[in-house]
Amino acid sequence: MSDAAIRTILIAGGGTAGWMAAAALSVAFQPHQCRIVLVESDEIGTVGVGEATIPPIQLFNKILGIDEREFVRATQGSFKLGIEFVGWLREGQRYFHPFGRYGDDFGLTAFHQQWLRAQTLGSTTPLDGYSLNHQAAYRGRFEIPTPQSNPVFSTFSWAYHFDAGLYARYLRGFAERRGVERVEGKIAEVVLRPGDGFVDRLILGDGRALEAELFLDCTGFRGLITEALGTGYEEWTHWLPCDRALAVPCARVADPVPYTRATARQAGWQWRIPLQHRTGNGHVYCSGAISDDAAAATLLANLDGAPEADPRMLRFTTGRRRKAWNRNCIALGLASGFLEPLESTSIHLIQTGISKLLSWFPDRHCDPLLAAEYNRLVDAEMESIRDFLILHYQANERDEPFWRQCAAMPIPDTLAAKIEMFRANGRLIERPHDLFHPTSWLAVLLGQGVAPAAHDPLADTVPPEELAAVLGGMRHVIDQAAARMSTHQQFIDRNCRAAPASAITQEPHP
Repeated sequence: MSDAAIRTILIAGGGTAGWMAAAALSVAFQPHQCRIVLVESDEIGTVGVGEATIPPIQLFNKILGIDEREFVRATQGSFKLGIEFVGWLREGQRYFHPFGRYGDDFGLTAFHQQWLRAQTLGSTTPLDGYSLNHQAAYRGRFEIPTPQSNPVFSTFSWAYHFDAGLYARYLRGFAERRGVERVEGKIAEVVLRPGDGFVDRLILGDGRALEAELFLDCTGFRGLITEALGTGYEEWTHWLPCDRALAVPCARVADPVPYTRATARQAGWQWRIPLQHRTGNGHVYCSGAISDDAAAATLLANLDGAPEADPRMLRFTTGRRRKAWNRNCIALGLASGFLEPLESTSIHLIQTGISKLLSWFPDRHCDPLLAAEYNRLVDAEMESIRDFLILHYQANERDEPFWRQCAAMPIPDTLAAKIEMFRANGRLIERPHDLFHPTSWLAVLLGQGVAPAAHDPLADTVPPEELAAVLGGMRHVIDQAAARMSTHQQFIDRNCRAAPASAITQEPHP
């Protein structure tokens, strides 16, 4: 390694962000190449909002060499085929955002354009009839496909629900066995280097000093190092006005369903995340539109089972740091910004922050060109997710003051262009850094009542009888594949049933 190579990386903070970073870096570097140190305090709790994920987490676990079944077992996890949205357009209405794609393209256009044309010819089959994820989710079924599975499983995808605390514990064991050093202690001071303002060292509460060439800020909303660098924060509350959340677990009363549920409430929404040992619940809301006591009462009145703790309050400001990478510090997770967990992107943003760091990894000089490119990519991804979240709020027909205000708010030009194009002809604008692909946008646009006035004229090149036959065949294959799957609970029992939560000590093998 060159004299300018980074010899020590210091991760400030544990939790999901810190231990994901530690685990990934322990795979990227051998202990003799780079010392990786994580400092955290058992006295400081972590924010466990992000217990639901999206499919790219499979790639993160695969890079680490983690066995899927072992991981789900150790984290009391379950499988996730998508998100059910209840009452977002209007009270009583619901729709499903599946992770797998709809149907299969044929003719000269995207599949959904053929579906739109079929509607004009009298078909009444909803788009969900062409989603294997939807059909399996609403039947409570799940399977991991094998090479011998029906080709229809090429449209199938999944993610996980898990206990974030157990996930952090799991990754900690993985990282420590690969040489990551954990230091117990509270950070009392961030010392900057004279001249260039780089972070020089962290001083702990007992006076110990921890030095490094590269620092990762995983200290949550506090953003201790990022704040010391004067990075600044860009608020998005004028688009995403919710600023508080109450979280509470409740007893499991039924087998876990393979999807997350997000239910619109008077001034926000409530999440439901089914795990093996309990159900995670929370109420995300706007404190200017409902009191904390009323928000707590709403949450507790809508639990499946008995609460297992008092609701825990989280205060946040939606937005992002003006620089995720500033000098020799990279902020990850909540330290880099916050987008509410409506589409389960919190853990994903940690994952992509880590992968971008590895793609643009610096030496100890931390070339500003690297930081600028990293920040450009992070900003583009967060803006794309931001637009997707705003769509859920803005396209609504609810009658409460909070929701009427959301429907009337100005939206970013990037989102307005997508809505305008889809409403005109059903076409979906794709941008290079979009996290969510056409299936996701299609599900939410239609679910939120954005209906196309026309379809792609090239869809008309398929004769009506051929169109009906192809669509009918797809529906049949999807229906049969979903019907043959095991139930979600049967799959868990056979492959990844966890021990009681109090008995879990299992950790992954390197």
